[in-house]
Formats: sequence, structure tokens, C-alpha cells
Amino acid sequence: MFTEQGPTVRELAVQALSSTEHGYDLLAPKFDHTPYRTPDRVLDAVTDEVRRLGPFDTGLDVCCGTGAGVGVLRQLCRERVVGVDFSAGMLAQARAAFPPEGERPAAEGPAAEGPAGEAPVAEGPAVDWVRADARSLPFAPAFDLALSFGAFGHFLPAERFGLFAEVYGSLRPGGQFVFPIGAPPPVGSRAYWSLLGFDAAMRVRNALWRPRFVMYYRTFRLGDVLEDLTRAGFVVRLKPLTELGRRPDGSPRARLVVATRE
Repeated sequence: MFTEQGPTVRELAVQALSSTEHGYDLLAPKFDHTPYRTPDRVLDAVTDEVRRLGPFDTGLDVCCGTGAGVGVLRQLCRERVVGVDFSAGMLAQARAAFPPEGERPAAEGPAAEGPAGEAPVAEGPAVDWVRADARSLPFAPAFDLALSFGAFGHFLPAERFGLFAEVYGSLRPGGQFVFPIGAPPPVGSRAYWSLLGFDAAMRVRNALWRPRFVMYYRTFRLGDVLEDLTRAGFVVRLKPLTELGRRPDGSPRARLVVATRE
């Protein structure tokens, strides 16, 4: 994390003492140089698995951050992709990463031209960005596919059902809401104690300091998640993400949650 491109210790400390929204505004320019960005291997595994569920015309990246999920949706959707986030700073970075077709550098060589030297043909779906709180999404049922990466720790357990209901209301009948969920680390392992310690520190910080910065790693338990998705109206199934490996007992290290609005 502490590379020339990543945030300094001081910058992380300032972020941690800010609100969730302002903290991400501050971190946005260097976010993609931190371990918080979803790894490419996870993005690729989800892309491969979700492609089998398609085809899709329209896609929504919930809590899009700097746009990693939009990059996935551009590979899966034919017409339109929307990224929504409440951080203006993160959206600015996402817009810079996915500029409109007319602002992208022209490709070179014959492959950049259409038949008989015609103008280049735009590739991929249209991309739009919306600043909004995921707990109050401003969309009619317009999307065939919604996904999210790495954002659920920013919602308290009591907010989770409402979040899922908002996504449900943004999907067309038959639309699917997908996201990866990792297996919990073994009790007593280094990862277990690391996550436990982080969550404990965040609880102390939020008890003593305002504004709160909401980020917890151990509040998104699979059983609770499935219950809240079902309450929101989804029909849910799980698909193993075998590309991400298996645990010693043979179970997958991660699964893809596929929640369908019927």
C-alpha cells in the first residue's frame, strides 16, 4: 500500500477520521493503487461465470467506486452500463478511466477503420455515471444485470435489506443481481484475527469519533445475506467460483451469489 503511487500513512489516517463519503473522496486518486481495489483475478472469475447467465442488454454497477465493475459490465452488456456511487471523487476517477467514445484516443492502423475506410465504429455499450446513495437508488426497473464488488462492508446489517430492496426495484423482471462472497477464514487463522482486530478497531473509532466511517469485514455473513435477499423478493442460488481455488476441505474459496427478480 505504501508505494510511491499509493496513499501515505498520513493520508490514510486523515481518511479514517473522515466520514465514509469524504474519506473516499480523499482516497479516490490513489484508490486503484491500494489493496482495497478488487483484484483482477476476482473480476475475471466473476466475468466468466456471469457470461454464462446472459445475454444482457443493460447493467448497473452498485457502489461502482473507480469503475472496476463497470469494466466487467462492458464485457457483458450490449446496450448500456451505469455506475452509481455516492462519492464524487470516486466517480471522477471512474469517468477518467472510461471516457466517452468521442474523447478516447484514436486507434491506429487499418483495424481502427470500418469497411472501405469508413469512420471507426464505437465499441461496447454506452456508459453513464450517477451520483446517488445506494440506499435510495433513483432508477425505474430498467436493468437486466446488477453487480457489486467490495462495497457491502460500508452498510450496517440493519441497512442491508433496504439496499437489496433498492436493487430489486432497479431490475426488470428476470433481472439478476450478482456479487462474489468469500468463505470466512478459519477460526484462529491469521486472517481471522486480522479481520476481527480491524472490525474491533472500527467499532472503537466510531464509538469515540464523529463523523462515523462505516467499514466492517465480518458483518456480511452468507446466511444473513441470503435471508435478506429472499425477504427483498429475490430467488437466490449460489455458484462456486472455482477459478479462485478451493479450501483444504474441498469447498470453494468464493461463491457467486445470483439473485433473480422473477
